[in-house]
Amino acid sequence: MDKTIYRKPWFVYIAQCRDGTLYVGVAKDADKRIEDHNSTNQCRYTRFRKPLKLVYKELCVDYNIARKRESEIKRFDRKKKLGLISGGI
Repeated sequence: MDKTIYRKPWFVYIAQCRDGTLYVGVAKDADKRIEDHNSTNQCRYTRFRKPLKLVYKELCVDYNIARKRESEIKRFDRKKKLGLISGGI
C-alpha cells in the first residue's frame, strides 16, 4: 500500500443523518464518502439513518491532522457542532 496518501490533504466532514443526528468522519473526498454512506451498509452508525447530507467539510494538511481534528469535533456537544457548521466557530 502506498503510504504517501496519508501525507496528502484529507477532509474532516460532518454529515446530517435522516434522524437529525450528526456524524463526523474523515475522507480524502468528503462528497464521495457521503455517496458511499448512502449507497452501502459498511458504516454501522449510518446504516439505518440514510440518507445523509454533507453539511460541513474542513480541509486538513494530512491524515494525522484530520484524525486529530475529527477526534476534537466528536467531543463537541451538539450546539457547538451546529455552530461550527453555521460558521460561528
